[in-house]
Parts: sequence; structure tokens; C-alpha cells
Amino acid sequence: MHRSKEIMAARDIERTLDRLACQILEQITDHESIALVGIQRRGADLACRLCGLLSERTRRAIPCGELDINLYRDDWTSSTATPNINATRIDFSVEGKTIILIDDVLFTGRTIRCALEAILDFGRPEAVKLLVLVDRGHRELPIQADFVGKTVATERDSQVNVFLQERDGKDQVVLS
Repeated sequence: MHRSKEIMAARDIERTLDRLACQILEQITDHESIALVGIQRRGADLACRLCGLLSERTRRAIPCGELDINLYRDDWTSSTATPNINATRIDFSVEGKTIILIDDVLFTGRTIRCALEAILDFGRPEAVKLLVLVDRGHRELPIQADFVGKTVATERDSQVNVFLQERDGKDQVVLS
């Protein structure tokens, strides 16, 4: 029998994104260089929310894009399933930007490796920083987030499910 436990409610997610926006502005003093790129799907939703918070605080439009990493995955050639391709939309130059790469859950680090490779196809940013809503550990690659909403100790075979209003009709993070 699988048991689920809520680890973040809607209000927790809202407060966490607000805190992460403040941390970004504290750590990256050149606000003109900030650009957000969310990894499809829920990372893109989070990036859109953070873009609103950052634009409001800086009183300037923060560039925001979305990235599909499925064609960069190192496991799709061994999979029998066809990769589900989502949109990649980065309609600004990444040259000289500090890219905040955003994902919902950081686990093995393989998704982030793919995302880094994909971003470099768009040019050479000044820097790439990683922001995740949940870091659940169990890295297989030497990747760590610069901005973390919540760190959760998990078993390797547990699941962390992020539900967002834009996609799921509710905001919640559940460990099962």
C-alpha cells in the first residue's frame, strides 16, 4: 500500500517562490543580466511565476523562456517509447546573460545535464544558475542547485509529485 504525504501546500509554494525571488535578486546584483529558462513542463510554469515576481520587484521585463530537453536525454535511444516533445521557446539572446535554469524536482541530475547542453545550443551565457522547488537528493552526476525551495529526504524509490495550478488545477507537492 502506497502512502502519500503532503510536503508543500499551496501557501508553502507561494511563500517559497517569493523567498526564491528575493534570493535571486540578492545574489545576482546585475538585474539586467537575469533571464529565466524553465524546463518543460512544470519548471516552465514555475519560471513564469518567478518571472512575474522578479519583473514586479525590478520594475523591468525579465526575459523568460521554456526548454524541452527530451531530444537531449541520454536514455531515450534505449527506451521503447517515443519521447514526448514539448515546446522550446527562448526568444532572447542568452549571450552574456545569467540564466536561471528552473525545474520542479532535482533528483539524479540527468535532466539538468540535458538542459545545460540544450541551453549551450542557444549561445554562451555569462553563467547558468540552477533553481529547483524540491531537492530530493540521490544524485548520479555532480550537479547541485544554487537556489532550493525545499530539501526533502527521500528513499530512492519514492516519488515526489509536484502539482501546479496551471497544469493540474492545484498547487501541492506530495511525497509517495
